[in-house]
Order: sequence, then C-alpha cells, then structure tokens
Amino acid sequence: MDKFFEYNKPWILQRADPYVYKHTNGKYYFTASVPEYDKIVLRCSGTLEGLKEAKEVEIWHKHESGPMSKHIWAPELHFLFGKWYIYYAGGEMEDIWKIRPYVLECQGDDPMRDPWIEKGKMTRAETDEFSFESFSLDATVFENHGNWYYIWAEKTGVGKQISNLYIARMKNGYTLETDQVLLTTPDYDWERHGFWVNEGPSVIKRNGKIFMTYSASDTGVNYCMGMLTADEDSDLLDPLSWKKERYPVLKSSKEHVVYGPGHNSFTVDEDGNDILVYHARTETEIVGDPLYNPNRHTMLMKFKWQDGKPVFSYD
Repeated sequence: MDKFFEYNKPWILQRADPYVYKHTNGKYYFTASVPEYDKIVLRCSGTLEGLKEAKEVEIWHKHESGPMSKHIWAPELHFLFGKWYIYYAGGEMEDIWKIRPYVLECQGDDPMRDPWIEKGKMTRAETDEFSFESFSLDATVFENHGNWYYIWAEKTGVGKQISNLYIARMKNGYTLETDQVLLTTPDYDWERHGFWVNEGPSVIKRNGKIFMTYSASDTGVNYCMGMLTADEDSDLLDPLSWKKERYPVLKSSKEHVVYGPGHNSFTVDEDGNDILVYHARTETEIVGDPLYNPNRHTMLMKFKWQDGKPVFSYD
C-alpha cells in the first residue's frame, strides 16, 4: 500500500473531520465535513487507497430552515443494531450556533444506494434533563462486551463556554439508555488555546484496553490530539475508569509541514496495519476564520504500538 501515496501528506483534499469505516464485507467507506457544510457525502471502495478517487455520493442535504439547516458537521457512518446509521451535527439558519446531534438511518443494506431517513435529534435517556440542551457535536459510537456507547462533545458553563466530552450507554441506534457522564474537560494549557475545547472523540480497542483519542483547542495550528485509556472490563460509565494523558499524543510539526492535526478516526489497511485517519493543514497562516477556511485535508498515518499503547509519529 505504501507505494501508492505518502503518509502524513494531503490525501483527500478539503475534507475535514474524516471518518473511514471498514465493514465486515471488506469494503471501505469514507465521509467527512465538506467546506460548504451543507450536505453529507459517502465514498466506497474495495481498498483504502481507492477511496481517494472513489465517486462521492450525496446521500442527504441540509434543510432550508429550522433544525439541520446550517453547519452540517462531522458525519460518521456506523453499523449497529443491524442497521446503518450516520451521526452528525447541524445548526439552524435562524440560530446558526444552535448545533445539536442528529441521526440518519439507512433503510437497506447498501448505504450508498438505499434511502436514508431522518431519526431527528439524538434522544437522551428519560431521566436525563441536561444532554443536548446546548452546543453539542462530534458524536461517535463504539461497542464493548455487547453494549454500545455514545460519546459526544457539549459546551457548558456561562460566558465563554467550555466544550467537554460525555459518554452514555445506548438503547438503540438513536436513543440513549443512561444519563450523561463527564469523561474529560480541558484541564491543561494545550487544551485551552483560543477556546477551552475537548471534542472529536474516536475509539480503538486493543489488548484488553479501550483508547479514546480526542481533539483540543481551537481549529487552527494549536489543534492537537489527546487520549484517554480504560480497561475493557471496567465500568465505562465511571469517570475514574478512564486515565487521561498529561500531554498531547499528536500535535503540529513544522518539520513535517503538518499543522493542527485532529478529529481523527481509526481503520486498518488491506494488510492489517493500523491507520490513523485525521485532518490537518499545510500552512500556518490561515486566511479568515479557521472554521471557514477549507484547507483542512484528510491525511493518513501508519502507527505502531508501544507498551500496549498506540504511538502516533510522523516519522
């Protein structure tokens, strides 16, 4: 695979918040935020490299007004409870920062061709009065010991709000079964550049452990990745089960011309090598608001394991 392209270089241009999913049938699927923030697109290929040139299909378009009519962000494609789901966030034309998490459900076995229906906003547990009441986005899901879990970012506080990460167990593909539990808040200086942010969670399981990477700080050159670790046999709804790394596990590198790496996902290539899928910039001077600058590109990194943990390195 290495002969076809370079790692840690722009792979798919102007696609932020990239998500790659390899299904049980061996097919690879790709989705990401598009610069216009107005639709959800999918690509499919029999190989990871093939996603680069694969035809992109629009499977859903934003509404003209009301919920899901602005800022369509960070879609992820997952297969759970026997169906395909896409988790994404969206705002409203009338209130563009009223970002909330939404769900699409595929009505067939082929996410590229079969119709999708809206399941609306993610449904919180009946006893939960707090989740999704404020700016909420970047949801991901993962399975452990037969249970599915939902992790998302949500802002809280007064004044300049703080983005934290929360977890809950799922009842089905669009409903939570338990109340939210706070996983991590921006504790350290590297999580507080521009804004105090923890967002963009992604999960990989290995050697009896669950590793959750996430992104921190504003979306410019200070954007970087942190990580939490839990034992797969622990109570994942107990914050004490998760240990947070003191320093970022991936950050900007002038030497490698990679700036603001983050909002990652995980996959494997055809040879079984673990691959980090992430977005980053190749320039330090960003024209205009970083959020609306389109030059966040999808990149790939082959990473290794050391002392039972993933190690992310540009070399």
